[in-house]
Amino acid sequence: MTRLFKLEDLQAVLPLVRQIVPETPAYSWPLLWKRFGLEVVVKHENHTAIGAFKARSSIVYIQKHIETHGRPKGIISATRGNHGQSMALAARLLALPATLVVPEGNAEGKNKAMRALGAELLIEGRDFDISRQVAETTAQERNYLMVPSFHRNIVLGVATYALELFHSCADLDVVYVPVGMGSGACGLITVRDLLNLKTEIVPVVSERAPAYKLSHDAGKIVTTQTAKTFADGMACRKPLQAALDILRKGADRIVSVSEDETADAVRLLFADTHNLAEGAGAAALAALKKDAVHLKGKKAGIILSGGNIDEKVMLTILGGKTPMA
Repeated sequence: MTRLFKLEDLQAVLPLVRQIVPETPAYSWPLLWKRFGLEVVVKHENHTAIGAFKARSSIVYIQKHIETHGRPKGIISATRGNHGQSMALAARLLALPATLVVPEGNAEGKNKAMRALGAELLIEGRDFDISRQVAETTAQERNYLMVPSFHRNIVLGVATYALELFHSCADLDVVYVPVGMGSGACGLITVRDLLNLKTEIVPVVSERAPAYKLSHDAGKIVTTQTAKTFADGMACRKPLQAALDILRKGADRIVSVSEDETADAVRLLFADTHNLAEGAGAAALAALKKDAVHLKGKKAGIILSGGNIDEKVMLTILGGKTPMA
């Protein structure tokens, strides 16, 4: 299997990533251990400067572009929030203008955060996939660099969290990771293989955005008509072939979780770790809970990929209800 990058490539970008993201903690929480009857290590990517794992990605992608092609006039992309915050953070460090296209009804907290980082925000389209088309057109009109959600160099940046996790916890039997466009899961799979570990990687999708699971099971791209989930970081209708190829070769299964299961996992993380998790950030724990009876005696990891949850959504969940997308 051809891998996206080598271990030395990953080591080489660490100093660049460290300009924005210190190593995030991986804690074994005793209340989760007691609740599920097994050791659960939480990789806290909600502890980055933007509250999400994506902080690691854009700086690598843009800097690699600059080294090869020179400085762009500006950068642009479509986002539901965390990818956009990553871009805005990197653009500020590199003194570049950033424009971000978000769908209608996007989480207001994430919109505010992107604007606070200095990005111009365009609200276009009913979902992410339409916003992505608008971003691509606008990139051509403005002669801006279009920063994709998935690319070898995006995964390279993201994969630094996998390197941290496996260096601190090389004995994990299984790791659950949410899937939006696939960079996090593909980074984990690639680093696991580079380190010759036997850890099972279990990607997780929302039942209301199942495109990657459907595509994984079918062995080809399956597009859905909608992806209406409050876990907006997983709201994908059309998978990318490059990501799907890695997931099919590196993950035996993809697990889906319901809106109620995701909301319950948000509550559990708050109760047992006192951490905020957005929907996608809690999805890994939701999947682990479904598998817990089969994991006794094993050591499991979950990726808390982000904590950028709106106050109203969090209050709804803490009130015992499931938010509507």
